[in-house]
Amino acid sequence: MDAAARGPATGPPRGDSPEPAGATHVSWTDRWRAWRDRRVASRAFRRWAAAFPPTRPIARRRAAELFDLVAGFVYSQVLLACVRLGLFEQLAGGPQTAAVLARRLALTEPAAERLLAAAVSLRLVERRGGGRYGLGPLGAPLVDEPAITAMIEHHAALYADLRDPVALLRGEGPGALAAYWPYADTDPAAVPAALSAERVATYSALMSASQPLVIDELLDAYPIERHTCLLDVGGGEGRFLRAAAQRAPALGLMLFDLPAVAARAAEQLAAAGLAGRARTFGGSFFGDELPRGADLATLIRVCFDHPDERVLVILRAVRRALPADGVLLLAEPMAGTPGAEAMGDAYFGFYLLAMGRGRPRSAAELTALLRAAGFGEVRLLRSRMPLQAQVLMARPALGGDAGAVG
Repeated sequence: MDAAARGPATGPPRGDSPEPAGATHVSWTDRWRAWRDRRVASRAFRRWAAAFPPTRPIARRRAAELFDLVAGFVYSQVLLACVRLGLFEQLAGGPQTAAVLARRLALTEPAAERLLAAAVSLRLVERRGGGRYGLGPLGAPLVDEPAITAMIEHHAALYADLRDPVALLRGEGPGALAAYWPYADTDPAAVPAALSAERVATYSALMSASQPLVIDELLDAYPIERHTCLLDVGGGEGRFLRAAAQRAPALGLMLFDLPAVAARAAEQLAAAGLAGRARTFGGSFFGDELPRGADLATLIRVCFDHPDERVLVILRAVRRALPADGVLLLAEPMAGTPGAEAMGDAYFGFYLLAMGRGRPRSAAELTALLRAAGFGEVRLLRSRMPLQAQVLMARPALGGDAGAVG
């Protein structure tokens, strides 16, 4: 009988966990993990585990998880096809047959059936009675969620950069995503003059479309109505200010962003009937002082676009603009979020690498930067959907001087 048929040993053999060179102590946890790694790396062990009833469910689940990693790009392209064809909107009116959907999506019936079968397997679509198809649990939210569909469409630029992830890691030339975000490879001091209205239009519209993913989390996490005036730093086209205006009707509104972006925000705010209530300011938070007068400031998905030294510049500028009793709310997806670790370190880690700068940070890392910038109390607020964003609340340190912090 061969080793595969007999199965592996029931525990780590004695003397089978050599300590690393130069190590003085290796914990039993590390010894067990080293033994486990050697076993799982063995094809004979995996075959045995798949046949042994107690370990069979684990072996099958691990094999499926690994295959999902291999096939992930195909899954995302199936989703992109559904979005571009408007499949979810077609099904929002009720279940339909493949033949009807084929005509409406301008596909052959075999192509429509192939897409529908793929969508069913990904829980985007469900099979219904009479050979019809309806919305699935993962497809239904996309009917009325333009923020997500905008990001799905946008991922074409990211995927172009990820065709060669090793070249991306080695920094071998700027990619499509760096060109999409025009400020990514621009000298901070020259940003306001370098970016015209035409250059900011595309990315500014995407930021506005995708901001609802974070807006609700922030507004539900903190009662903004207790303040008198809000300054949204890097506020884009004013999407958050418009939502804040509805949540707190008496709140004064201020927005600071690049001149071309601030001009677009002024138009959007005026169209929303907020021209007399909201003020917009154009400039660069790397070279210009922020406007004073607000007792609440927000940074929404701003910090993770920049390296630490630039984040400190931004935070110090906010600290100088706030009164002693002011509050800063910093909201963005954060690394190390329980249950969303892959989002922080894998997705945003590589997205920001392709963009050219910035990185996902944990709440602890952002807290350290806030305190270095002159903030004292820093607290992580409760978030309903931490995968989309977490919110840090920070208050200026008593007697702190942000400009003098080293």
